[in-house]
Parts: sequence; C-alpha cells; structure tokens
Amino acid sequence: MIWLAWRQFRTQAYVVAGVLALIAVAYALTGPSLVHVYDTSVLTCKAHGDCSSVLANFAARDHLLRDLALAVILVPALLGLFWGAPLIAREMENGTFRMAWTQSVTRSRWITTKLCLVGLACVAVAGLFSLMITWWSSPFDTINNNLYSYFDLRDIVPVGYAAFSFSLGVTMGVLIRRTLPAMVATLVAFTAVRAAFTMWVRPHLLSPLHFKGPFNLNQGGGIEVPGRGQSRDWVISSLTLNKNGVVIGTNGGIGPNDEINFHPGAHGGTVLQGVGTCPTAIPPPTSTGRGVSNGQPSPAVQHAVQKCINSFHMKEVLTYLPASRYWTLQWYELALFIVMALLLSAFAWWWVRRRLA
Repeated sequence: MIWLAWRQFRTQAYVVAGVLALIAVAYALTGPSLVHVYDTSVLTCKAHGDCSSVLANFAARDHLLRDLALAVILVPALLGLFWGAPLIAREMENGTFRMAWTQSVTRSRWITTKLCLVGLACVAVAGLFSLMITWWSSPFDTINNNLYSYFDLRDIVPVGYAAFSFSLGVTMGVLIRRTLPAMVATLVAFTAVRAAFTMWVRPHLLSPLHFKGPFNLNQGGGIEVPGRGQSRDWVISSLTLNKNGVVIGTNGGIGPNDEINFHPGAHGGTVLQGVGTCPTAIPPPTSTGRGVSNGQPSPAVQHAVQKCINSFHMKEVLTYLPASRYWTLQWYELALFIVMALLLSAFAWWWVRRRLA
C-alpha cells in the first residue's frame, strides 16, 4: 500500500521538491551578501551618524525575493487545496477506492497510509520553506521594530498551518466526495479559521502585560512604551485617557479618526483637536522649511508640542505582549493547530472506516 500511495503522489512530490530546490539556490546565493551588507553598513551606521539612509537603502534590497518570502502564508493553503482535498475525494469521485478495498488492503490501512505519507510531506514542505525564509530574512527582521509583524511568516507556526490545512482538505474531501467542491470548501474554511484565530484567539493565548503612564507623543511615528524606548513588543491595544480617566483616543491617536491634529485656535492659540486649547501657541513649520529638521519637526517645535500635551495630564494605557514571549506564543499556536489537525484526521479516518459504504 505504501508503494501504491507513493506512485500516486510522486509526481506532485517531485515538482514541489524541484521548486524548493530552486528557491533554496536563490536564497543561498543572495543570503551571505545580505549578511555582509548588514554587518558592514547597518551595524556600523551609528558610528557614522547616518542610520536613517543606511536602513532605508538596506530595506529596499532584493524586493523580488522578499515578495517571494510572503508566499509562506499561502503555502499551507495550497497544500490543503491540492494535496489534502483531492486525496480521498478523487478516489471517491472516480470509484478507484473500491479496487483497493476488494484486495487485501483494509479501509483502515488505506486511509492511514495516505494520511501519513502525504501529511508528513506537507509538514516537511512547509517546514523547509519556512526555515529558508526565516534564515534569509533574518537581517531584515533584525531592523524591524515590530517583532510580531511577521509572526505568521517565520519559524515553526507555518508547520502547524500546513498540517491543519491538509487535514481540513482531507476531511472536506471525505464529506463532500467531489474534488472541486472540496477544494473550494477547504479554501473558505481555512481562510476563515486563520482570520478568526489571528483576530480573536492569538491575543488571548498568553496573559498580556499592562502599562499606564503619561502620554508621550512619538513624533517619529509608531507606538512607544514610555520609559522603554522603541520596543519590539506586540502592542495589543493602546488607550489614551484624559485627566478625568475618560478614553479620548486609541492606538496612539486622539479623536474620531485616531489621529493627533493641531490647528489654529482663537486669538492666535493652538488647539489639540478632541482635547482642548494649548497654553501656548505652537509655531507651525513654514514653507521655507523653518521648523523642520531632517524631515522631522525641529526640536523647538517638538518641545512645544510635548509641552502642550503635558498640560492636559493625559495618560496612556497599553496592553502588550513582550518580545521575550515570542517563542512561547509560537509553540502554543503550533500545538493548537497540530491538535486541530490530529482531530480532523481522526474524524476523516473514522468516517472512512465506519460511515462510507
């Protein structure tokens, strides 16, 4: 039975192995040069005082291969579509499963062999591809302040996604018994589960930490945890409170559009929209560039802005997951998707063994 299952699957396996080999060659040829550029320019940019331009130039490198790295989020879905859904559905649709069952092969052995052979291949493909992407992208990830922004695309969680997608495809094929409808159902169900897990489950897998302190405007963009500088933590939620404890903003912004807007007020004053009038006017940057330094507000303008914000005694309440819990979250999510994959596989095995005539 193993030999027969391999003969049915070997063409797909050879094609995917060839694609992985080509990607591995491309990454192997460009990876060492990326590390060299990172070591000789990015790591030394502070000594030359020109980090902004160096980081921008480095981040612009190898766009084609970086776009290919995004495919790691599609690989599990494709494995479920083209390896999982047709695995049993095609046999049922064509009636070829009866030939195996009328020989010495039992239903249990038939379904077990197929699940193990192709399922392990799915896990191996997703694992190898994720490993290559993680290794090649490591210099770019090092300069990324948001460690969790590429959580779905790196390390071990794609293995869990692939196992779940494959088992989901097999289950849909067993229930629907037609290949194309099973593929469509697999795609819809997998997309829905991944989206729901990302939005509603992952933020609650680990107990987050909380921070409450004075509101500080990050005039360079992004969210900072006060007192800790630029952070690679995952900020789950950010609330801005006025001096009475009323929420007036979210995600580092204030007002209905979650932005921080200053505009001229009466008698030459400056109004912080949604909060009130600043005690002193803030000089706006002029068309000649005065009040602007290196694309950012000048220190005098930044000081006036922060002085205005301080006068309102606003507080910032952050709910976040520290960078130190990144690998713990990876293992938790991997375990959950593996468990779901095993449950789906067990259900498909039982359905073939007991329910299919």
